[in-house]
Amino acid sequence: MNELPDEIQRKLAKAARLEWWSLGFLISIIVVMYLVMGSSQAMKTAWIEDTLSLIPPALFLITRRLETKAPTRHYPYGFHRVGSLGFFLSATALSTMGAFLIYSSATALLLREPPTIGNTQIFGHDLWLGWLMIVALAYSVVPPVILGRKKLPLARQTMDKVLHTDAQMNAADWKTGLAGIAGIVGIGMGWWWADAAAAGFIAVDILRDGLRAMRISVSELLDGAPRQLDSPDIHPLVDRIGRNLEQLGWGSGVKVRETGRYVRASLEPETGRAISVDEALKIGAENDAWRLIVVNRTVRMNSSAGSDGKDPPPGGPDQRK
Repeated sequence: MNELPDEIQRKLAKAARLEWWSLGFLISIIVVMYLVMGSSQAMKTAWIEDTLSLIPPALFLITRRLETKAPTRHYPYGFHRVGSLGFFLSATALSTMGAFLIYSSATALLLREPPTIGNTQIFGHDLWLGWLMIVALAYSVVPPVILGRKKLPLARQTMDKVLHTDAQMNAADWKTGLAGIAGIVGIGMGWWWADAAAAGFIAVDILRDGLRAMRISVSELLDGAPRQLDSPDIHPLVDRIGRNLEQLGWGSGVKVRETGRYVRASLEPETGRAISVDEALKIGAENDAWRLIVVNRTVRMNSSAGSDGKDPPPGGPDQRK
């Protein structure tokens, strides 16, 4: 594999430090929210979202260590795609929990379950618990939003989808906090439905983030063409690589797929299956010949590359099967 440039290494190291800060703040937020959430549906939903927010930073730190491991006999291509797996797992967790929370808030609305927020005593004085909930929600917004805005440019520069998902969740946390505060204020004004409605708004936001991330992660796991970081659209790099390699005229099509933050380009015959069963038998595939569908060419680009539709001359680009 190619070593990452020093600049990318520094950005990943900075991102790792931000993720450790995120974990620390999130744990403190989860504890504070748990202590004051009472029976509020909006508070419970916000607390669950904050708990789910632990997944992306933890996955980023884990996958960052694993992706640099050297290839082994069991994993000859290395562990670059562990980031893809982490991205899929975080997207699945978000989508599942978002759907569950929508069901929960809808049930509360249909059953017309009015939440109650009582009082608590602080230094001998009675205080409406809702004020503490509002303070906790405000605290749950500020650190993640600041950290999320710092992570976004790093995610784009390092092409890290797990980091990007985490940064988007953090940067959008103000919506969760605002919805939760609106639900608490609604309860105080006697609007029983405001709490469940706020919880539903938060849940829809969770589900939308999860489904968008899942769509991109599934395409990557299925060897789809590389996608843009925040969109299912194909990355412009694919067309650039394909156009430039095909201009060399080696009689092959170019297939590009994503493997974690990296990209692999293969030169393969353009028509159908790359090799037939008979051809696979000739190179020793024996009874498993039907499983071998392509033998790629790995090329080392230099000035001696051919452009006449034939293989490059001896001493030119490497060809390995």
